[in-house]
Amino acid sequence: MSTRGRPRTFDRDAALHAAMVVFWEHGFEATSMSDLTKAMGINSPSLYAAFKSKEELFRETVELYENTEAEAPHRALIEEPTARGAVEALLRESVVRFTMEGRPSGCMIVLAATNCTSEHETVRDFVMRCRRRTEAAIRTRLDRAADDGELPQGTDTHRLTKFYATVLNGLSVQARDGAPREELNSIVDMAMTAWDGRPVPVP
Repeated sequence: MSTRGRPRTFDRDAALHAAMVVFWEHGFEATSMSDLTKAMGINSPSLYAAFKSKEELFRETVELYENTEAEAPHRALIEEPTARGAVEALLRESVVRFTMEGRPSGCMIVLAATNCTSEHETVRDFVMRCRRRTEAAIRTRLDRAADDGELPQGTDTHRLTKFYATVLNGLSVQARDGAPREELNSIVDMAMTAWDGRPVPVP
């Protein structure tokens, strides 16, 4: 029986992972369709048939990143028994993930769409919402600590959340710039001194 006209079969999960690595390394706008088809081992018609568009493919790769690479740091934030331990575990585990051999450095969600032009503002807004979900998770943990009396009464959990989210994003940029794991952990040491002092009160 002739197979002419049949679509090329491929491992969708493997192709999606390959695309994630390309976007993670080069960013959304700098990644071309030829970069993607080469890495994924498929042709353009197969890519569009499976993922509809470059943006839809990118969104799926971000979801994959959140469920794999970012899962351990977020789980640590939830599972640590104290709020201080949860925030520190989030930062430490992120440092490990940002500096692992054999994969791009830094955080895909922080780095892959920072330079999007107005033409791709939907992509920029999408990853911004992803980062805000991380902030929301930190805020939820800090609010719980405040309710439980783990934080001093009147602690401004909003500003404390913004501080540690900024540290987290900065660690990603430093990792992409080549900072070694030991240096990033020393930054975490410094960041945790803000906790060991009296957290900032509500103005």
